[in-house]
Amino acid sequence: MKQNLFRGFWNLFKVYWSSEEKWKARGLLSVVIALNFAMVYLLVQLNDWYNEFYNALQNYEQDLFWPLVGKFSLLAFTYILIAVYAIYLRQMLQIKWRTWMTEKYLKSWLNKQVYYRLQLTSGATDNPDQRISEDINQFVSLTLQLLIGFLKQMTTLVAFGFVLWNLSGEFSLNLGGFEIVIYGYMFWFSLIYSGIGTILAHKVGKKLIGLNFDQQKFEADFRFNMMRVRENSESIAFYRGESAEMEGFSEKFSRVIKNYWQLMKKTKHLNFYVNGYAQLAIIVPLIMAAPRYFRNEMQLGGLMQTISAFGRVQDALSYFVESYDTIANLAAVVSRLAGFTEHVEESIEIEDKVERKNSVEKKLSLENLTVKLPNDKILIKNLNLELKESERLMITGPSGCGKSTFLRTLAGIWFYSEGKIILPNDSKILFLPQRPYLPLGTLKRALIYPSTENISDEQLKEILKSVDLPNLMTKLNEEDDWSRILSLGEQQRLAFARVILNEPNYLFMDEATSALDEPREQEMYELLHKKFPKMTIISVGHRSTLNKQHDLILAINSDNDYNVKNI
Repeated sequence: MKQNLFRGFWNLFKVYWSSEEKWKARGLLSVVIALNFAMVYLLVQLNDWYNEFYNALQNYEQDLFWPLVGKFSLLAFTYILIAVYAIYLRQMLQIKWRTWMTEKYLKSWLNKQVYYRLQLTSGATDNPDQRISEDINQFVSLTLQLLIGFLKQMTTLVAFGFVLWNLSGEFSLNLGGFEIVIYGYMFWFSLIYSGIGTILAHKVGKKLIGLNFDQQKFEADFRFNMMRVRENSESIAFYRGESAEMEGFSEKFSRVIKNYWQLMKKTKHLNFYVNGYAQLAIIVPLIMAAPRYFRNEMQLGGLMQTISAFGRVQDALSYFVESYDTIANLAAVVSRLAGFTEHVEESIEIEDKVERKNSVEKKLSLENLTVKLPNDKILIKNLNLELKESERLMITGPSGCGKSTFLRTLAGIWFYSEGKIILPNDSKILFLPQRPYLPLGTLKRALIYPSTENISDEQLKEILKSVDLPNLMTKLNEEDDWSRILSLGEQQRLAFARVILNEPNYLFMDEATSALDEPREQEMYELLHKKFPKMTIISVGHRSTLNKQHDLILAINSDNDYNVKNI
């Protein structure tokens, strides 16, 4: 598990630092590290200042008071300036790293319809949106926080380790007549104290990793349930499904709370330990340095400098203890992101078993096409079909026989079919689902989707008019959730407007007129016939009135058989 976690972290970490932005990133990281090293140097200078200042107080050297205050002010101001820019530049690096990773993951998620493939695979990742938006942000911020913090604390350990070693002096211990002299005894005690503390911190807090992982998952599931209600509010309202939705909310939220209670208990145990550990570290150096002070082996300044140095060494050695909760969060984030990355790579590797070719002939050919489900159940077996240019095919059959899956196979997004599909060279294809997708934003953006070209408003108004949507002509630049505002019938007519904009050679429609009345359905088909007489159309539908809009019928039976006939 630990090895897999480290490998997952390294695979996530290395890609940015070996990317095209590596030199800029490494340069910025070097500056941040250098600023943190400078902060450690100033802390050493401040530690020396403690010795001078408290010795001056003890000796009543008034003439040294204000110069030393001035020295402190200069050191403090310089430290503040460096600390501010160290954080600012670290945040700059965080933004650049997060931007790069987010763009990379978005491209991977959208590449080869991975966002769709993930739903088909057995190991589907839960809430990929959270992986990209939240987990990447946490991975970058926590990694930089821990990495830079670790380097700073290790530098602090080296710098103040020497200071503490020199200030500790010797500790004599008489055992059975033998005198044992321990040099730098406070440094060794700090090392042993922190080592034991680190081991105990891991034992106390190791369960936090799994609990943090589960908490993020349960929170995302609860949030996704509420999002589903918002997206399907009308259907739920028609069903009066408030009680059922409340029951679902309660079930999801109870998992959030149950896991959070466990997280609270384990965090409480860890906090007891961490705070007790920290408070004990305050009094220990006083007790250990007091004998030398009372024997007049060191002045007050030396005592205060020793306590300060011990504290710095202790902080450096206790970094793992104090950062355990952060490390647990990072481990959970790495597990989620590594799992998501693995599923994305697995889905990309899924091969389309259908052989797809292009031909100079103006026809669509299907040879021995067998459409299957993921469990290898055959829906359509050895389909052979030829559609010439301008021919129109109607697909019929009982529900569940494989009509929509057949269209998915033609679209290249279904990976459980076999056979051969041959299309003419440079064919332009468009698929219309039963419920068109309307992206958020302006109506114009929803209309021209998936195109991003700049099309004039006048041209779009003419097209809206042709599909009998004149009421939308003045709303092209209004932003809203158009899938909520427009009825399904209006959305389907908007999809026909997209057909006119795209001018495809092949149009595949999956019950794309189901929400239209029969006269308007006929108008839409006749509009396409008039504007694109050479367009080949394949339609899935149930209405017998559609038959007269097509030349052929492909009737699919529930026992994976089929029949093709002329109308």
